[in-house]
Parts: sequence; C-alpha cells; structure tokens
Amino acid sequence: MNIIGIIPARMASSRFPGKPMAKINGVPMIEHVYKRSKLSATMKEVYVATCDEEIKSYVESIGGKVVMTKDTHQRATDRTAEAMLKVEEATNEKVDIVVMIQGDEPMLEPKMIDESIAPLVEDEEILVSNLMALIKTKEEQSDPNEVKVVVDKNNFALYFSREPIPSWKKGATAVPMLKQVCIIPFKRDFLIEFNELEPTPLEIVESVDMLRVMEHGKKVKMILTEFDTYSVDTLEDLKKVEAVMNAK
Repeated sequence: MNIIGIIPARMASSRFPGKPMAKINGVPMIEHVYKRSKLSATMKEVYVATCDEEIKSYVESIGGKVVMTKDTHQRATDRTAEAMLKVEEATNEKVDIVVMIQGDEPMLEPKMIDESIAPLVEDEEILVSNLMALIKTKEEQSDPNEVKVVVDKNNFALYFSREPIPSWKKGATAVPMLKQVCIIPFKRDFLIEFNELEPTPLEIVESVDMLRVMEHGKKVKMILTEFDTYSVDTLEDLKKVEAVMNAK
C-alpha cells in the first residue's frame, strides 16, 4: 500500500505562536517530529505541510520534504488533504493511507505510527484511527489541552472531551483514564469526505475533529500505545518534554 505521513505545521498557533520552531534541547520541535516520523517502517515517505517560508526553509535545510499549502486553513485535516493531493499530483501515484502526524508530538516513537496504521491495513471497514495512551496524573486529567477519550469494549471511541472523562469521583481505580495521541491515519478517500462533511455541534463545543466523524455516524478506531508521550501546547509543556527527554 502507498502510505505516507504528513505533518501539518504553521507558525500562527493561537496558544503558542512559533511553536514548530521552538527548540527542545537546541533542536526545533518540527525537526524532532520529522526525523522520528521518518524512522517508521510502514510509511513510504513523510512530508511537512506548511504555509510558512520559515518552516519550509528549515525543513529543507535538514533534508526534509515540504509541501506548501494555503494560509487560510483552520483545521489540520484541511491542510493535510491539500498536501496529500499535491503529493499525488507530483508523484503521479494515488495514496492509500495518509497519516496526519501533529507537529506538537516531539516524543513520538516510530513504532507508534506503525501501531496506528495497522487496523486500517487489516480491516477495509476502518476509515480512521487514533492512538490513545493512559493518563497517569490528575494534572493531565484536568488539563484542557489534553483531549480525553472513552471507548467501547472493541476500542472504538464513544466520546472525546477536553473535560475530565470518565469522572474520577467514582471507580477511579477500575476505569482507566485515556488521552488522545494525535497520530491519526485516514483512508485516502475518507479524509476528503471528512473535510466535505458539515462541522458538528459537539465538534465545535469540544474543539475535537474526531467528533465530526462520530456525529456523522462513522466510527473512530482507537489503539492503545504503551509509549509515554506528551504533546506541546504551551511553553510549560515544552519545558516538561525537554526534562523528560533529558531524563531518558
């Protein structure tokens, strides 16, 4: 199968402007994400999709491939879809699966990407999947920047929220607390379909794209990863990730 990875990145982050170029141990975050993604055994190629010349220049300086996209995209999925179609045009080869790898996951392990792709390769009916990981602290559970998820017995998502779900008031030791990890493979045609679907009320309220999938009656397959990872949404997150990397 023709499987590619696309890392959407832009300088104009509302919570952390210039985030892709913020340095972790002296290396811009986008480089950590790109080079780790390139080590995946499953993907044929990895591209950074951006509308910023600064990001383009830097990624190309480290030997990376860049696709320039519009500066009007509000969602990472829109930027990813535009980049995917441009890659298809440039390579004259249709993509089967595109993995959207958020540029704020500098601790990702290559095997995490392979884990996320496997269900789409093995089951034709699965259109999109997400990784999920255990939440280990109440601080993480309460952090609105961490998207929490609850799943059914077959690990399909039941709901995503930035609020603490399920409640820790009862049964905290019996029910695991899970967070979304933003490595999201899409079947090629479904990514295009997703972007054509109307935004939905819960998606807007929670600011979680995957709720659009569910509100339109589709399923999101979740895969539990055992790797420890922390996304970077704020300067404080960046310092935490740097400390964890140094400890390892």
